Amino acid sequence: MEPGKVMGLDEGWALMEVGVTKLTRILEGKKEAPFDSESYMRLYTTIYNMCTQKPPNDYSQELYDRYQKVFKDYLTKTALPCLREKHAVFLLRELVVRWSNHKIMVRWLSRFFYYLDRYFIARRSLAPLSDVAMTCFRDLVYKELHSTAKDVVIELIQEEREGGQIDRALLKNVLDIYVETGTDQYKNDFETLMLKDSTSYYSRKAASWIQEDSCPEYMQKAEECLRKEKERVAHYLHSTTEAGLVKIVQTELLVKVAKQLLDKEHSGCRALLRDDKVEDLSRMYRLYQPIAKGLEPVAEVFKQHVTAEGNALIKQAEDAATSGGVQDQVLVTQIMELHDKYMDYVTKSFQSHTLFHKALKEAFEVFCNKNVAGSSSAELLATFCDNLLKKGGIEKLSEEAVERTLENVVKLLAYISDKDLFAEFYRKKQARRLLFDRSGGEEHESSLLTKLKQQLGGQFTSKMEGMVTDMTLAKDSQLQFETYLNDSVATKPGIDMTVTVLTTGFWPSYKTSDLNLPSEMINCIQVFKAFYEGKTKHRRLMWIYSLGTCNVLGRFSAKPIELVLSTYQAAVLLLFNNTERLEYKEIVEQLNLSHEDVVRVLHSLSCAKYKVLKKEPMSKTISHNDAFEFNSNFTDRMRRIKVPLPPMDERKKVVEDVDKDRRYAIDAALVRIMKSRKVLPHQQLVSECVELLSKMFRPDIKMIKKRIEDLISRDYLERDTDNPNTFKYVA
Repeated sequence: MEPGKVMGLDEGWALMEVGVTKLTRILEGKKEAPFDSESYMRLYTTIYNMCTQKPPNDYSQELYDRYQKVFKDYLTKTALPCLREKHAVFLLRELVVRWSNHKIMVRWLSRFFYYLDRYFIARRSLAPLSDVAMTCFRDLVYKELHSTAKDVVIELIQEEREGGQIDRALLKNVLDIYVETGTDQYKNDFETLMLKDSTSYYSRKAASWIQEDSCPEYMQKAEECLRKEKERVAHYLHSTTEAGLVKIVQTELLVKVAKQLLDKEHSGCRALLRDDKVEDLSRMYRLYQPIAKGLEPVAEVFKQHVTAEGNALIKQAEDAATSGGVQDQVLVTQIMELHDKYMDYVTKSFQSHTLFHKALKEAFEVFCNKNVAGSSSAELLATFCDNLLKKGGIEKLSEEAVERTLENVVKLLAYISDKDLFAEFYRKKQARRLLFDRSGGEEHESSLLTKLKQQLGGQFTSKMEGMVTDMTLAKDSQLQFETYLNDSVATKPGIDMTVTVLTTGFWPSYKTSDLNLPSEMINCIQVFKAFYEGKTKHRRLMWIYSLGTCNVLGRFSAKPIELVLSTYQAAVLLLFNNTERLEYKEIVEQLNLSHEDVVRVLHSLSCAKYKVLKKEPMSKTISHNDAFEFNSNFTDRMRRIKVPLPPMDERKKVVEDVDKDRRYAIDAALVRIMKSRKVLPHQQLVSECVELLSKMFRPDIKMIKKRIEDLISRDYLERDTDNPNTFKYVA
């Protein structure tokens, strides 16, 4: 174009039409040479010149309008007729081709009209050329065909769900048109309708599968459906669809049929737990874990199942008790094995989810707090520990097995509400183990105490640890005593003597008596007293004869037999060194013992297995009119025998001691709460007291009320004058 010459609109547009025609022929696949740089520059320059001429020859607005017309003409005259004659998958393919061509056309024309886009549109705040072209496609092609295309896509998705092979790349390209056409097009024109259709599809499937399949088969299908839907999103659906699609599968296949699925008679959750189907339970967890409150029914079934298993063990133990005594060891071992088994389920199949830890805890709390044949769970566990830690119990197990069992003891104790009762029973039994040299080893005693201390605190184990320490000190004291006796100056006791010195505060309270000791024993005590007073002046010795043991040589006609006896038994037998026959009343007078103690001792010596004394008249019970003689004809195949005393039922005393301690604990808790709060209503005071003490025992509400009344009478608390249900702390 010559310099200074003005280009008319028609003249310039004629040049542009040549370029547009060339472009459309290329897009339609007709034989046409590609654009070279010269032709490209000619078209660009034409637009540039027509836009930079001075008014009225600035044709920017006209070119903007004609740019839009180019697209309208091409889409209505060329693209739409081709699309209208296609159906099903062929329509989708044609639509993808037309969309691709449209984007190519936009790209090329935008280059030719670049100057228009860069300056005119920017100054006038008009829609950019690319938006104009997109609007044309949306208004002319997309609006007419998106619904039909959507139906075809949904049909293909259904076909794929039923196992058919489809062209995923084609679907991806079609759905990209929905996404690229506008912000809400994909969601409104495709996703919403596809999700609605998916809901119907999976609702039908659920109704069919829940009737036909077992629970494991159903879950496998549900898991596969979830996997495939996520795969579908990855291949051709938009990423925003995944959440909605997954929720539909979860709702239709899992949530709505949860009760039916979990309760299936021969294959539901209970059956899976019963038959140890670990893999299926893991799948159940995986499926229901992402669903809000989805695991709650599973956890509830788990809790019920574990509770039932535990209750069955208790029932079994009860039945065994009626036919031959409670099998303490067996029952506790079975409960430990049950705990190991289901804790394994919690950690592996249920991924240590808090809901299942809670379910396991609540289940064990139910049956671990049941009495068995009159014995509380606290007593049974203490007895189990006693048998385990005794000589003979430890030796049967490896070090590893002992440690594992001790850990299990502490785990079970966590479920027992009356931990203070366990502590008292355990302490009594521990004391007997230590005092009578029945313990399997200090190492294991200390190991259990360390574990208990970690779980329940130092206050729980302080007395138990004190007893172990006392025994070590007592051994040292005995060695010092032996050294003292070996000193030629020291008075000799006349017989071998071992004394265990204990600290009163650590040990259970034992019954003391003013037993009239035989002269041989009096001499021993005086010797030890002289030794001990030489060591310390600050402690007073109090002798507990009921815990003593004596080895006495019985000179019987057949052969001499060494008798291992309690101090009380020995004292009775030594009376017969000076006389052949003694009446019951004489024995009581000479020993200065209670009727209860004398009856137990005489029964063990004359009515039980070893009849060292002859009783007149012969019977199985001791009465005030009985007379006793030394049985010189007594014999036994053993040269050394232990004559046991009838066992005492300590259970009642332990319970009484614990009840007394509980009263003190409740008093202390109430005062502590009121001291910090000053004023509290009754209900809140009770609930806070329960919470404070529940770590050690479950306080009885009636007992708390009694203690409150007692504290009021002792002027620690007072009732509010306006509201008698509110208490005040009396400073």
